[in-house]
Amino acid sequence: MECPHLSSSVCIAPDSAKFPNGSPSSWCCSVCRSNKSPWVCLTCSSVHCGRYVNGHAKKHYEDAQIPLTNHKKSEKQEKAQHTVCMDCSSYSTYCYRCDDFVVNDTKLGLVQKVREHLQNLENSAFTADRHRKRKLLENSSLNSKLLKVNGSATAICATGLRNLGNTCFMNAILQSLSNIEQFCCYFKELPAVELRNGKTAGRRTYHTRSQGDNNVSLVEEFRKTLCALWQGSQTAFSPESLFYVVWKIMPNFRGYQQQDAHEFMRYLLDHLHLELQGGFNGISRSSILQENSTLSASNKCCINGASTVVTAIFGGILQNEVNCLICGTESRKFDPFLDLSLDIPSQFRNKRSKNQENGPTCSLRDCLRSFTDLEELDETELYMCHKCKKKQKSTKKFWIQKLPKVLCLHLKRFHWTAYLRNKVDTYVEFPLRGLDMKCYLLEPENSGPENCLYDLAAVVVHHGSGVGSGHYTAYATHEGRWFHFNDSTVTLTDEDTVGKAKAYILFYVERQAKAGSDKL
Repeated sequence: MECPHLSSSVCIAPDSAKFPNGSPSSWCCSVCRSNKSPWVCLTCSSVHCGRYVNGHAKKHYEDAQIPLTNHKKSEKQEKAQHTVCMDCSSYSTYCYRCDDFVVNDTKLGLVQKVREHLQNLENSAFTADRHRKRKLLENSSLNSKLLKVNGSATAICATGLRNLGNTCFMNAILQSLSNIEQFCCYFKELPAVELRNGKTAGRRTYHTRSQGDNNVSLVEEFRKTLCALWQGSQTAFSPESLFYVVWKIMPNFRGYQQQDAHEFMRYLLDHLHLELQGGFNGISRSSILQENSTLSASNKCCINGASTVVTAIFGGILQNEVNCLICGTESRKFDPFLDLSLDIPSQFRNKRSKNQENGPTCSLRDCLRSFTDLEELDETELYMCHKCKKKQKSTKKFWIQKLPKVLCLHLKRFHWTAYLRNKVDTYVEFPLRGLDMKCYLLEPENSGPENCLYDLAAVVVHHGSGVGSGHYTAYATHEGRWFHFNDSTVTLTDEDTVGKAKAYILFYVERQAKAGSDKL
């Protein structure tokens, strides 16, 4: 939005010596000393934490609005309102009086000059940190962020995602998708889009809640977010621009309440698919897809129109067979899918951890078998038989007609009772490599052995008791190492820890090269 308060609130010099030392993204709040979500006041250059940490930046603004009764204010003090501040990580500008993000500037361009100065400070701090790490490597004195891989020292380059207020559901999905190499690389290689013209052309675009739907691009903000991850230039990235686009085009996710990560993933993939079907910066998305030799036409699965990278990678096909138990009439229908939702069989629901002794352990194969086994439909799901011309008892069975390149499996951990939605907290054992899907195929003889084997790429975990509460984190593998993504915190972990997780969503990638590993 165009803010009318910039002239009275932006008072600091762009190269102000009052700024703290070090990297702006790591500056500490002057009140609580937290370095999470630092914001700098553009009136007095003081640094405070954002509203989703302890809210001292907003309190700084509110305190400045209290009239000074003990002494007479000067003219400059009357004009200085402390209403505008800048995010020290994303460099977006926010006005508390307008209660929105700001896209305009002062006549002298002070906001942009401050932004450029903070970027220079960040780059200088990063360069100094890189030299420091190089010196540590040379001296063989590694800090906690350095580890050994194949005998040589290397740095953890993973980037976390800041929690904007119960947005862990979004962060877990974004981190998982960013580690699916073929999917991530496609978006990172797309050309950048400038959504604004005129005076702001060539500058970074900051989406606001007051902009129209025509001014936002989910694909572009998704691309920017993926590009920010794994660069190693910052410990955490703030996905606020992407989040506001989500607010614009996905009304179900407006607000700051906890959401279902699986539901968000489906909405995200569906909207990316729809937007990718259109043109992009004068280039047809379909032509970009066709130029990618690894996504050939034989691997495409069309959902709601033309194929895109979403359906080419996540798209599979189910065959649904329904048989009338009275006359034996068989009905077949083919349904495209982007993920499979699997029930956890009730006989396993008492076992809540891998090491718990009582009861058998539920495996992913048990869930897949329950999904594909022959099932007799109950009285509420009677099948309309066209031969009998009335609803009859029937059986139903699913077959997988075509497997996707990335198999996304959703374990149905939440179910409705008479009054509330409960969580199934059962531990489900899953393989980290060698998931064999051949026995679930409609025509397994037509598929090679390599095409049916899948290796785990990422896992989304829900911690807590209910879908409207709790916390989401993700595990993902990158260049042979497993990482745990907990919002802005990224830690190196091991396969044993991943295997003990109570998975909610599993992402399996089709194995390309031959490798000797156990099958499920």
